[in-house]
Amino acid sequence: MIDDATRALLAGLGGVDAAPGSLAGVVVVDVTRVVAGPYCSMILADLGATVIKVENPGDPDYTRTFPPMLPREDAEPLSGFFAQYNRNKLGVTLNLKSPGAAEVLDRLVERADVLVENFRPGTMDRLGHGYERLRRVNPKLVYAALSGYGQSGPYRLRPAYDNSAQATGGLWSMNGEAGGPPTRVGTIIGDLAASLYGVIGVLAALRHAEQTGEGQLVDISQQDSVLTLTENAVVSYTVDGVVPKPLGNQHPFVRPYELFPCADGFVFFGGYTDKFWRISCETFGSPADWNDNPDLHSMATRFDAEVYQERVKPMVVRWFADRTKAELEALAGDLVPLSAVKDIGEVVEDPQIAARGMIVDNDYPGHGSLRTFGSPVRLDRTPAQTAGLAPDMGEHTDRVLGEFLGYSTDEVAALRTGGTI
Repeated sequence: MIDDATRALLAGLGGVDAAPGSLAGVVVVDVTRVVAGPYCSMILADLGATVIKVENPGDPDYTRTFPPMLPREDAEPLSGFFAQYNRNKLGVTLNLKSPGAAEVLDRLVERADVLVENFRPGTMDRLGHGYERLRRVNPKLVYAALSGYGQSGPYRLRPAYDNSAQATGGLWSMNGEAGGPPTRVGTIIGDLAASLYGVIGVLAALRHAEQTGEGQLVDISQQDSVLTLTENAVVSYTVDGVVPKPLGNQHPFVRPYELFPCADGFVFFGGYTDKFWRISCETFGSPADWNDNPDLHSMATRFDAEVYQERVKPMVVRWFADRTKAELEALAGDLVPLSAVKDIGEVVEDPQIAARGMIVDNDYPGHGSLRTFGSPVRLDRTPAQTAGLAPDMGEHTDRVLGEFLGYSTDEVAALRTGGTI
């Protein structure tokens, strides 16, 4: 970990004036791109780590060109996609393929606690920057490698995207309408899950390094990560031999627990326990709904597929048909699990989201305001900081190399002339 003076220097480079977070003093070298990796390092940055994002000057993170774009008259437009996953980072250029890159990277690694990369396994070794070499540079280094299939196994060298993980991790096969084709989850959940597990792995490895002085390899696979999101699918197969199929909006066995139409859209309703079912009958229906159906008082009976389809579901549909989302939430949102199904516009403007500070507004000079999601991690003593901006490509190269790594002005110029930075 870096000392207080160096931490202040790096914070100044980033232009962020905020209280130090829980990971203050931790330096992360980020050689990742797209999402599975940048999101991992961004979470670490939000929690106080100093993250130095390294990009190839001739081949930068290509999400810099992903929409939506914030225009600027005198400069390149800013990608909202890129900015959302790279806030709070310092930007440095370094061509890892250059003969001079090893010395620069080594000097970064010497002063770092963590390196995060998301190349296909073997790539960093071929470039001369693999874990086994870098651990000799810094024995305490936590080296996090995020990839499609991990650092071992027969698939390790296969190229992969998020959809690859959804497909091979089992999630794609389970998602979609009953009787229809499998449908991908509507977000890059494999990338995001791998990043979240990457953070967990890094934090555990940092704890070990602090106690023992020994770093380690954190090996995160997107396929592994997606597999753990399949709920009870694995045990359904290993215990009962059942291979889960798409069920649309229904749960495999819990009922009612799905999407229901209402007057102006849809709501999720999960009043499946005996307590919630009684409250629902009394709140939405008539006394007869409860009094005339004593056999439905049992959760086990309501779970029966035939009973549910013929008696329970029609009752719920009748309850909601003539009421709006707002009316239903006002009537029973505090009593039973009932939630309006909101589009992203409604979510961004949602009062609960506002109360939790989950939409943050950052001003990018020349581009205007950019609203992105905040941090879901709530720490009352060292709160996450989300005010830092994503860096322009190479924005902090000269100062990081000069003030942090000790390169002279002439040495920095020579590295730039030689194509290393």
